[in-house]
This record gives sequence, C-alpha cells and structure tokens, in this order.
Amino acid sequence: MQQQAITAVQTTPPSNYWDGLITETEAADYLCQSVRTIQKWRVTGYGPKFYKSGRSVRYRRRDLSEWIEQRSHSSTSSYSAV
Repeated sequence: MQQQAITAVQTTPPSNYWDGLITETEAADYLCQSVRTIQKWRVTGYGPKFYKSGRSVRYRRRDLSEWIEQRSHSSTSSYSAV
C-alpha cells in the first residue's frame, strides 16, 4: 500500500484577515443587509465605520464585527431603540 501525504487545510484566517478592507457589497453580505441599506446607514451615521478614498467605500472586517457585537441583546426588554 502506498502511503498518502495528508495536507493540512488552513482553518484559521491569516493574521491580517480582520484588518483587511472589503467592498460595500461584501460588507452588505457580511451584515445580511442590502447595499442600499448600508448606504443609508452611512448617510445617517447609524452604520459601522467606513473608509472612503475618492469614490471607493471600504469597510474593515474588524469594524463590522465590533459593530455587530455592540448590538447584541439578551432579551427584548433590555433593548432600547435609539
């Protein structure tokens, strides 16, 4: 019998993964929202931090994750609509 080499599949993202910038379409997918919704959030100041260079809008994965965590609630009574 031949011995087969087993290659390890990388299951953890690279160290700079969370600091990488993504497009608004990728950010909308990550947040399970439409692109139009996150565009409205940018105008009103409700959404996560974003970066803009010229016409390009980018989001950092870490900022999206932190923004989501800030909106977690344990019950509906602990939620206050702001």
